[in-house]
Amino acid sequence: MKITAAYADTIPISSPIRNAFIDFTKMDCTILALVSDVIVDGAPVVGYGFNSNGRYNATAIMKDRFLPRLLGADPDALLDSAGGLDPARAWDLMMTNEKPGGHGERSVAVGVIDMALHDLAAKIAGVPLYRWISDNYGDGEPDEDVFVYAAGGYYAPGKSARDLQDEMRRFLDAGYEVVKMKIGGADLSEDLKRIESVIEVLGGDGSRLAVDVNGKFDLTTALEYGRAIELYGLFWYEEVGDPLDYALNATLAEHYSSPIATGENLFSVHDARNLLRYGGMRPDRDYVQVDPALAYGLTEYRRVLHELDRHGWSSRRCVPHGGHQFSLHIAAALKLGGNESYPGEFQPTGGFTDDAEIRGSRVAPGERPGIGLEGKAEFYRVLRALHS
Repeated sequence: MKITAAYADTIPISSPIRNAFIDFTKMDCTILALVSDVIVDGAPVVGYGFNSNGRYNATAIMKDRFLPRLLGADPDALLDSAGGLDPARAWDLMMTNEKPGGHGERSVAVGVIDMALHDLAAKIAGVPLYRWISDNYGDGEPDEDVFVYAAGGYYAPGKSARDLQDEMRRFLDAGYEVVKMKIGGADLSEDLKRIESVIEVLGGDGSRLAVDVNGKFDLTTALEYGRAIELYGLFWYEEVGDPLDYALNATLAEHYSSPIATGENLFSVHDARNLLRYGGMRPDRDYVQVDPALAYGLTEYRRVLHELDRHGWSSRRCVPHGGHQFSLHIAAALKLGGNESYPGEFQPTGGFTDDAEIRGSRVAPGERPGIGLEGKAEFYRVLRALHS
């Protein structure tokens, strides 16, 4: 088996929405197709990858550095002892001559390729990715379905509290039981009204609502909001300060007793280790949101899970950011606590397959070979055009 070609491009996933820190009017995404020499039903098997929302494309450095290393390697160097594609060996080749640190966009580029490699490996094996991961990296007994929550509640021009409530009702009607909204983009009094309007839709149950600050607050504001929202008993209080301000997170954890979630903007096992060492995270209630698609892929994410285990954390405390099909397979295979979902935003990449059914805030990854992006018709047309 060898990879015969790689096709990468940048597509828009823009939207007229904003969180507390950025707007998404210029948001874009890297997409990738890795074509193999394995033929199934008369066509070569192709692995697809893309990056999650919230980070811009990494297409240029992928093309300049990482894809040439992958394509220039001896094909046998990408295979395991049985002759199958080994994404971990490919990862080591791609990272040749890369200095430690300096993650950011580099981790996005490698994450996209790693996703495509895993998609390709599972397709060649003829199995859905979650089963391939479970058999190769897990215990061979994956979860059949995964907890998911609906992320939305963004700020948008002219969006009223009633509009916010209607959005959350649509999530509930679609089968979600837990929802998430943005805060920190307005003043405290307005955000509290927004929170209360959503809790009203949830029948008064604040434990079904998560709130996300997207790293906006300084310590004073983080604590002020924490005091104001603690009485609601929220599902979690997310990424309250800068992702690398571990002292802020640790101080917040001393004063805010309900769950905290963070980690979507940490891009390596070393970042995750520092969060556990210095961020005050509590393994009995808090959540780690490292996103495999942004953080060097599943190969690095497995190292993150190992580090969590070393620090006494259950994999069930991991709920990756991203809201896409790749993390859904990982969550089922490695028995994570759940996965984010974007029912309406960041198309065509966001969300699960077109035939996915959300029931009781749970969804199955599906039985298509690989990630199953062929089951997202609009996105698959875009991916197919890369190499057709």
